[in-house]
Amino acid sequence: MTDSTETKEPEAVENPHVVALIELCGAVESSTFRGQQRVIVPAEKSLDALSLLKSRGFDLLIDVSCVDYLEYRGAKHRYGLVYLLASTAGHQRLTIRVFVDDPEPTVASVVPLWEAANWLEREVWDLFGIRFTGHPDLRRLVMPEEFTAHPLRKDYPLQGRGERHNFPVITRDHS
Repeated sequence: MTDSTETKEPEAVENPHVVALIELCGAVESSTFRGQQRVIVPAEKSLDALSLLKSRGFDLLIDVSCVDYLEYRGAKHRYGLVYLLASTAGHQRLTIRVFVDDPEPTVASVVPLWEAANWLEREVWDLFGIRFTGHPDLRRLVMPEEFTAHPLRKDYPLQGRGERHNFPVITRDHS
């Protein structure tokens, strides 16, 4: 017995925020697991959908993360972005998922909506290579600027590609 349901019809959805997303984006996939609502929105409508949710009281962007579904059984897309939102006044949480694919995985930046997205999107760009159009300062955050790959991609070798020999050695005297 599972607590998971998938719906695509507006009348089958009880959450008014999900109904509003369906009206905005058309048919979206929605599921609930252990009381947590998840909605998948198309990449081209992600900024509009997240803007709608912010106007409906989701004032806190908790996290932006990414999952690489390379060689994942049954996966239809390569990357899945995960936006965790919260309404501090309404005491609600909502997970928005957006899928993007190679060769140029790109989605609109949400920095205009939540300033906290600035560093979160930079981290996803740095480690996964997802480009956020409209981001004010999309540059490396974790890895050095000389690093050309994105190490959390599943096709990145565990031992690296030999890039580390080019990095300057930093000692305590220089830090």
